[in-house]
Amino acid sequence: MNVQNTVEIISFSEDLKEHIRTLNFEWLQKYFRVEDQDEIVLSNPQEEIINKGGIIFYAKYNNEILGTASLIKIDDDTFELSKMAVSDKAQGLGIGNKLIEHCLAIAKENNIKKLILYSNRILLPAIHLYEKFGFVEVPLGNVSYERADIKMEKTIP
Repeated sequence: MNVQNTVEIISFSEDLKEHIRTLNFEWLQKYFRVEDQDEIVLSNPQEEIINKGGIIFYAKYNNEILGTASLIKIDDDTFELSKMAVSDKAQGLGIGNKLIEHCLAIAKENNIKKLILYSNRILLPAIHLYEKFGFVEVPLGNVSYERADIKMEKTIP
């Protein structure tokens, strides 16, 4: 059975808000640390992402939320693909693929011209996933996360 076909992408709702925090804290604590900005955004997703024009998605599989991704509004044309996380127990099931495919489709539907993201080079599977979907490295510039050592972007056709 193809797991990707059974993964459902659902939109943010207040009753699911804890999942963005839990899923992101899981990987942040494993590889880095939870920075102050992470704490603010992940503890207040409605105020920090949704109310500022962004969108949050969850990946649901077997009635369990196992992944999340957000599109955070930078300006009318540019959004940041951010706060993307897949539970360790669901790694390798294609959930990251499904989340990015959905984010790209939503970006296109909403006439978003460019997606950017920040990551770290030690997260090789994530970097490869972004490259697979056409993200390319650009100069890092000013970044608010100390763990970020790579910036990537994708123009939406």
